[in-house]
Amino acid sequence: MSKFWILVKQLYTQKIKAKSFIFSILLYLVVISCVMFWSDIKEALFSEEPLKVAVLNDTDADFKALFTSSADTEFSFPKEDESKVEKKVKEGDLDAAIFIQDKAGSLVAEIATFNPLKFNDQQSLSSSIQYAGKLYEVQQLNLTAEQADKILQSETMITTKNLNEEAAGGKSEDEKSAGIGASMIVGFIIYGFVMSFLSMITTDVASEKGSRVLEVLLASIKPVTHFLAKLTGTFLLAVTQIVILFVVQSLLFILVDGGEKWDTVIEVINSLSAGYVAYVLAFLILTILLFLIMGALLGSLVSKVEESGQAMMPAMMVGVGGFYVLLSGMYSPDTILVKVCSYIPFTSGMVMPLRIGATDIAASEPIISLGILIVTVVLLFMLSLSFYKRSVLTYSTGGIIQKIKTVLKVTT
Repeated sequence: MSKFWILVKQLYTQKIKAKSFIFSILLYLVVISCVMFWSDIKEALFSEEPLKVAVLNDTDADFKALFTSSADTEFSFPKEDESKVEKKVKEGDLDAAIFIQDKAGSLVAEIATFNPLKFNDQQSLSSSIQYAGKLYEVQQLNLTAEQADKILQSETMITTKNLNEEAAGGKSEDEKSAGIGASMIVGFIIYGFVMSFLSMITTDVASEKGSRVLEVLLASIKPVTHFLAKLTGTFLLAVTQIVILFVVQSLLFILVDGGEKWDTVIEVINSLSAGYVAYVLAFLILTILLFLIMGALLGSLVSKVEESGQAMMPAMMVGVGGFYVLLSGMYSPDTILVKVCSYIPFTSGMVMPLRIGATDIAASEPIISLGILIVTVVLLFMLSLSFYKRSVLTYSTGGIIQKIKTVLKVTT
């Protein structure tokens, strides 16, 4: 056992000090921070002058309350005629002008620009005009502006009632939205860690095998010990990276903007059940273990590190496939594809948390999926352990299938 922990410690200390490991942590932090703090970053680095828009209203309706200025758009309501306003647009004093008229009882609007507007700006102006048109139509019913706005802004309170007493209570729309958001974060984490640590363990084993270091190591330790040490050391690295990211990102959320982002995170967490968190952790740990076992086995099959990329391709394609199913499930988490992939052990870690958080599924479904994943991890571990002992010192050429045939031929 002492040799096992010596190998684990050597792998862990070597990798945690590596520049690639530190760089990957920094990269994850930068990406997550850019996503979460994008509004602040945009305001600090890409602040622009507000869009200057003139509104000429030839109707009797008052739309000043609709076209309110903000940090992005500055509205004005000049009393000049159309030609003078267009001249200001051409000269650059205005970015755009909106001319509003009545035609057969309906609102007609024209946006005049000299330089094309950005898509977001154009979409924002169009949305405001569309709302003004609806308000104008309602006002034709001789309602006041306040009454018309109340009608347009009204929202119907919707609740759900499950008449099946045996079924669990359905999730609300807010709970499902929170589940989708949390599941996407979990999916990104699983995908990123699976890909990076799969590559790490595969290339590490292949490098030792290609440099003949394994022949020296296996003269004093058993292949089983080496296999378990590689899995344990790499898994501890993954756990360390997750803990560092969680702690640092939590501190950023707490310290930046007076903790506003942290309050948002707490609200999302409160929308999630303890069972969901437990399932996420279980799927995360088991999925990482599953791909690490695959990575160690694939690394033992190749003869040199240059071949590791080809060996990892099938496992990476499976991971990419699960990730794209997760992305498609953002918009429709109840499709057959999502349901099927939530039971496939190589994709369930990314897909099943989405179904748990964003759909109303029976309590038995995630248990079944988790059970299939556990059985797969155990069976793959036993198979890989047996195969690793025979393949780690076997050198051959050709593709992965040919290498497997060669190992079976030589060792049986």
